[in-house]
Amino acid sequence: MFLFRNRMNEGLQEYRSTKGAVLIDVREPEEYRSGHIPNALNIPLGYIQRLPAERETPVFVYCLRGSRSRHAVAVLRKAGFKKVKSIGGIRQYRGPIEK
Repeated sequence: MFLFRNRMNEGLQEYRSTKGAVLIDVREPEEYRSGHIPNALNIPLGYIQRLPAERETPVFVYCLRGSRSRHAVAVLRKAGFKKVKSIGGIRQYRGPIEK
């Protein structure tokens, strides 16, 4: 039997239970404005290296499908971030959306 695991919602639970964590949407501004997860910051992938956070801050990243967020994690790790995680794409998200 195949069980579908919703990585996005699991990642959001982890984000919410992690003290001082930051949630980042790496989609483009127009995508973000069309609907985003409450409390998510919009820092498009092309600007992610400018993230103004401490390198020890826990960072959770998402995009539309998960590929840009995985790329953003690689960029942030190269920049010295130690606690960074891709939680996938908003297409998997089941919850409230802000516009």
